[in-house]
This record gives sequence, structure tokens and C-alpha cells, in this order.
Amino acid sequence: MKVLETTKAPGAIGPYSQGFEVNGFVFTSGQIPVDPATGEVPEGIAAQAEQSCKNVGAILEAAGIGYENVVKTTCFLADMADFAAFNEVYARYFVSKPARSCVAAKALPKGVLCEIEAIAEK
Repeated sequence: MKVLETTKAPGAIGPYSQGFEVNGFVFTSGQIPVDPATGEVPEGIAAQAEQSCKNVGAILEAAGIGYENVVKTTCFLADMADFAAFNEVYARYFVSKPARSCVAAKALPKGVLCEIEAIAEK
């Protein structure tokens, strides 16, 4: 197992890692829309979806792969009314259309509107 770490994604805010590489697969922790350079969360679902996607991408990059290697994502939304706006942004990054689950969560860390985790093939 190899722990994945990058300063291009927010650091873990608890007892977990940004990601792991195991047996040819990469597993990312859920990425909330925190800008790693500033620690700030952008306003609105579109901007937050964009930042969450970028954060997942940074962890994939740390493993030497990209979005095209993703086989499964799990997406969490604070409000399913944001589903269409979230999908519009998500579709620009995950163009290979990996398998996905998307669920509403009662609350997400730091009060954000979305979170994305991914599993990718190395």
C-alpha cells in the first residue's frame, strides 16, 4: 500500500489520508470544495463542484493518473435540488462516465454543498 499525499488538494482534517494506491487501484478520500491554496470554500454549487473535482484530480495526479482512469465515484450533495448544476460541472471532468452513486447527505463537513470520492485503475 502506498499513501498518496499532495499539497494540491486539501490536507486531511481528521485521522485519514487523502488517498491510497493498492494493488493497481487508487482510492481517494472524499474531497470537499476547499481551495488548498487559501483554505476557503467558494460560493455556490457550481464553484464548489468545480473545486471538488479539481481536488480529486490532484490526488489522481499524485498517483500518476488522471480522470480517465476513474472507474467509480461516490458523490454527496447537501441538496438534491443541486443535482443538475452539479452534473453539469462533473461531466466536464469525468468524461469517461465512470460508474457513480450520488446521494443526498443531511450535512457535509464545513457546511459544504458537495463531496466527491473516487476509485481509479492505475
